Amino acid sequence: HGMAAIANGIAAYGANIPFASTFLNFISYAAGATRLSALSNLRVLYIMTHDSIGLGEDGPTHQPIETFAMLRATPNYLNFRPADGNEVSGAYYSAITHSTRPSVLSLTRQNLPHLEGSSIENTLKGGYHLKTYGSGAKPDLLIVATGSEVSIAVDSAKLLAEKNGLTVKVVSMPCLELFNEQPEAYRHEVLTPGVPSISVEALSTFGWHKYVHRPIGIDTFGASGPYQQLYEKFGLVPETIAAKALKVVDYYKTNPVPTLDLDF
Repeated sequence: HGMAAIANGIAAYGANIPFASTFLNFISYAAGATRLSALSNLRVLYIMTHDSIGLGEDGPTHQPIETFAMLRATPNYLNFRPADGNEVSGAYYSAITHSTRPSVLSLTRQNLPHLEGSSIENTLKGGYHLKTYGSGAKPDLLIVATGSEVSIAVDSAKLLAEKNGLTVKVVSMPCLELFNEQPEAYRHEVLTPGVPSISVEALSTFGWHKYVHRPIGIDTFGASGPYQQLYEKFGLVPETIAAKALKVVDYYKTNPVPTLDLDF
């Protein structure tokens, strides 16, 4: 709390752009001060690491679940979960150029691959079409993911395309707040109305029903163990995601695909 409050003072004075950094889960300890960053229109960068169960052996006391839902519910915040180096660069650029808003850059502990289709420019839109896998003219499924789960979503899409013949559109959503501010036509283009959709994020599913038909995430506390085992335990691996996705696709073959309210 003291660290974030000092950063607020530095930002209010105006000579420097301050940043504060700790594990993402512990931004909750600073919530009073970080809320004032947003309320006071202060450009403070919160560089948060160890942003999910990927932190592993430190266990559930250190693994954020509800934290990002709280941050996303706070007005005047920009909350980023970048998926690769391009998205990290885009997040920093956005955080520095938004002079009246604090930003949270939520970064992983584990290494992540560079993603085909990512870019700084796309990141500045908050969400974008990363790539489509399969040969169909129209997607059978939309997978929306953030941060470290985008590469898992890509592997899930490849699996569904190769084994089940589906055409799967993958959307990376590094910053919901920036995406919400894009023109209506762009939001509809990215999220493709009429197509069954799921989200994949190693955090609470709270809030995702606004964007997708079936959110996949973690609505319990985490656990202690190697992060690979934890991702498997909580069903955030391509095989499990693909199996859940197939159920969603099959359900909407005989039921109308609900229209989501994208007119934010």
